[in-house]
Amino acid sequence: MAEKTTIARPYAQAVFEAAKEQGNLKGWSEMLQLAAAVVSHEQVATAVDSPSLDKAQRGQLIIDICADALNDAGKNLLRVLAENGRLGLLPEIAALYEVERANAESRVTAEVTSATPLSDSQKKAITAALTKRLGRDVALECKVDEALLGGAIVRAGDMVIDGSVTGKLNKLSAALLR
Repeated sequence: MAEKTTIARPYAQAVFEAAKEQGNLKGWSEMLQLAAAVVSHEQVATAVDSPSLDKAQRGQLIIDICADALNDAGKNLLRVLAENGRLGLLPEIAALYEVERANAESRVTAEVTSATPLSDSQKKAITAALTKRLGRDVALECKVDEALLGGAIVRAGDMVIDGSVTGKLNKLSAALLR
């Protein structure tokens, strides 16, 4: 995974810079998400990996499937990725692009995993606290994991706040074993 991210990062940064120059961050986001979804489809992935298609045909296959959703620059990106054997990195490129876009727009997505579903008031309180702490607009993605027993774990960028009962029990256990 880390190797894919390392290889995908320069592509994502180049696309982000081009999108910023064009003033089309949202449009590029949509193109990358679509192309990533297409490449991730099982049948398409099999075709892209097929030795019966040359590199140009692989790129053209994705371009044809995406059709009018791509502008000329998007089509050129897919051709470059195909020529370099990197079409399979589109999901990573799209994800890294979204991180760059969120940073540029002072947004961050926070993943909140809780033992039970959060109420609307809890979501608002968490969003407000994270917005204050991070100095950015926060979008919450909520998940439920009953294994936490209680509390929640919040992940936003590189920050992790473990307020779960399971996390506290694990810390207590580690302290007692010292």
